[in-house]
Amino acid sequence: MSRLVNHPVHKQAVLRGDIRVRVCLKGTEDWREIYVYNIKVNMHDVQCASMAYFDFIGEVLVEISGPWYIYQADIRPLSRKIEYSCDTKTLRFILSEPANLSIELNKDRNHNLHLFAGRVEEDVPSRDKADTLVVKGNLSGYSSFGNELIKELEEMPAGRTLFLEPGIHFVRENIFTVPSDTDIYLAGGCILIGGIVCSGTENIHIYGRGIIYQADFQRYSGINGIRLSNVSNILIEDIIFINPPHYTIYIGGSQDIVINNIKAFSCEGWSDGIDIMSSENIRIQGGFLRNSDDCIAIYGSRWKYRGDSRNITVKGLVVWADVAHPLNIGTHGNHEENGDFIENITFEDIDILEHNEYQAGYLGCMAINPGDKNTVRNICYKNIRIEPFIHGKLLDFQVKYNPDYNPAPGRRIEHVYLKDIYYNGINEVTSMIRGYNEEYYVENIVVENLVINGERIKSVEEANIEIGEYAYNIKIV
Repeated sequence: MSRLVNHPVHKQAVLRGDIRVRVCLKGTEDWREIYVYNIKVNMHDVQCASMAYFDFIGEVLVEISGPWYIYQADIRPLSRKIEYSCDTKTLRFILSEPANLSIELNKDRNHNLHLFAGRVEEDVPSRDKADTLVVKGNLSGYSSFGNELIKELEEMPAGRTLFLEPGIHFVRENIFTVPSDTDIYLAGGCILIGGIVCSGTENIHIYGRGIIYQADFQRYSGINGIRLSNVSNILIEDIIFINPPHYTIYIGGSQDIVINNIKAFSCEGWSDGIDIMSSENIRIQGGFLRNSDDCIAIYGSRWKYRGDSRNITVKGLVVWADVAHPLNIGTHGNHEENGDFIENITFEDIDILEHNEYQAGYLGCMAINPGDKNTVRNICYKNIRIEPFIHGKLLDFQVKYNPDYNPAPGRRIEHVYLKDIYYNGINEVTSMIRGYNEEYYVENIVVENLVINGERIKSVEEANIEIGEYAYNIKIV
């Protein structure tokens, strides 16, 4: 059965007035106005872009209009191959399945519309159950809560649910710490102003169509969207994050984490997407990350966390790095002892929409740069689609010593397999594969079916890859 859900919005939400989004089920004239939120992007030249979201089942017609004349439209990822029609001021297209899209008019990537068309929710919790604590919403007023709510939750039986209704909710202490065995549900139209922390806990589910909004926090507050510290069995789904000043999701010393279809934007230095430190058994599935630093970063030891990182899968994700790396592995580790192993990592079915970095040490859509005595091994990149980017490298696999971050060089990069890598673009910086010295080297890199601008590549020269010193058994097949 076809269905369309457009979520409510608070009258004080930070919206855009210069763009209009309407959606209707195909074959009807029941048009729904979809609210358009203001988001900030690109730390080097902070700009205001747009974000809108809705849910559906069936087929929908999307209509986007505004005060400008449209002479070109790009609906990305281009791999979705979405056809559209356009007159002078209105763009129209049909969706038949969920999609996380960037709608770019007249080649403008800084003032684009990010459109998230999701599947209608099937697991909305009941407000009326005895183990559900409801925070009432109000689309014209506000609610606030703090540590007293934590105590109330802790007194409820395990398996409890905190239900945040549509409206604006302030966390009085800025950070809300979630006890074990708790579900946190953010309804569509809910805007939570604050960060969520899970520390030393387990069995937590954070989900819904709500927004975690942190655009008014200062950069050096260091507040993350969600911080996972020494936790296990955590599931995060579908939440939208608007401008956290630090990482969107911070994972340290943790295991058995699943992150499904989150969407996030950032515009500060060090405002990475998902950073993983000394953790294992992590699965990231779907979603859209536009960040002003690494979108995905996987490290060993850092700060108070100690140990290897392993068994990590990132699949079906759209990434956009306004600064730094879309996909990064290896920088930090236990340099005081023997380093860490960062291993058994798979990136699959990824669309890279942007990479724009000018600092020579931080280039690479796919970057493996172990420092701190780390060994990075058993890495797979499969079905990676890279669209034209502004400035950077296709890949950078180097054992490094970066004095800004590393008291010691890395050790090795071993056994990296790349298959079905598609890049369309020109004038990228030459990619590099290189070891550090005779002891700290790179070996066994296989690239199978690298396609650049429609041509299958047969040599490192054609791929614009330089093989430096201490790099062995590098193959393009």
